[in-house]
Amino acid sequence: MAHSHSHHDHHSPHLKGKNLLISIILNVVITLAQVVGGIISGSLALLSDAVHNLSDVFSLIISYVASSLSQKQASTNKTFGYKRAEIIAAFVNSASLIIVAVFLIKEAIERFFNPQDVGTGIVIALSVLGILVNGFSVLLLKSDSERNMNMRSAYLHLFTDMLASVAVLAGGLLMYFFGWYWIDPLLTLIIALYLIYMGYHLLKTSTRVLMLFTPETIEVQQIVKAICTLGPIENVHHVHIWQLNEDEVHMEAHIDFKQDIPLSEFDKILVQIEELVFTEFGINHINIQPEFEKCDSKNLIVQD
Repeated sequence: MAHSHSHHDHHSPHLKGKNLLISIILNVVITLAQVVGGIISGSLALLSDAVHNLSDVFSLIISYVASSLSQKQASTNKTFGYKRAEIIAAFVNSASLIIVAVFLIKEAIERFFNPQDVGTGIVIALSVLGILVNGFSVLLLKSDSERNMNMRSAYLHLFTDMLASVAVLAGGLLMYFFGWYWIDPLLTLIIALYLIYMGYHLLKTSTRVLMLFTPETIEVQQIVKAICTLGPIENVHHVHIWQLNEDEVHMEAHIDFKQDIPLSEFDKILVQIEELVFTEFGINHINIQPEFEKCDSKNLIVQD
C-alpha cells in the first residue's frame, strides 16, 4: 500500500501567541464586566452580549492551545498527534452555546410580558467598552487572519462581537432617551438567534469532521472519474475520504490496474494521482492500495 503526503500540504504559519493572549485577557475582562453590569442594570441584552464574548474567549483559547499542541510531535501511540483537539473543543463549545442561547430566548420572552426598568447608563458605558475592546482585538488579529484559517475564524468572531456591542449601545440609547425598555428583550432575542445560527453551523461542521464524513465540497464520483483517466487503471474502489482537521483532507482507495505494471511505473502514476487530487479537490494526504486481478469487492464504497 502506497502512502503519500502531497508536497503541497498546507501547514499553517505559527500563530501570533502574544496577540492571542492579549485578546484573550481583554475579552475575559469585558465579559466579566458585562456579566456584572448586566446583573446590576437588569439588561438581558448586555448579558447575552457577554455570552457572545465568552464564546469568543473560548474560540481564542482554542486557537492558542491548538497552536501550542500543534508543535508537539506525533508518537507511536498518538500517530496524528493533537490535530483534532480544536475540533473536539469546537463541538463542545458550539453545543453549550446553543443551550445558553435557548435559555436567553426563554428569559427574553418572559421579559416581554413582564418588562423591567434597565440601568441604561451601565448598558451604554459597557457597550462602548465592548466596542473599544473588540475593535482593538480585531486590529491585533487582522494581519494574521489573512494568512491563517484559525486566526481568520477568531477575527470574524471578534468582529461580530463588536457589531453586537454596537447594537446594545443603540438599544441603550433608545431606552435612555425614549424609555423603550422593550428594546432590551428584543435585542436579546436577536443576539440569541444569531448565537444559535453560528453555534449550529459550527456544531454541524465539527460533527461532520468528527464522524469522518466526506467534506461537502468533494464529490467522490468525480474524483474516481478523474483518477481513471491516468494510466492503465481498471477501476477505483473501497474509497474513504475524510477531513482530519481544517487543514488536512485524507483519502484512501484501492486501485485495480489493467496490467501487472512494475512498481516504478506505479510510483509515477501515484505522483500524478497526488497532484490531481490536490489541485482539483484539495486532498493533501492519500493512501493507495494497488491491485491486479485481486478477488475482492469492487464496490466504490465498501461496508467494512
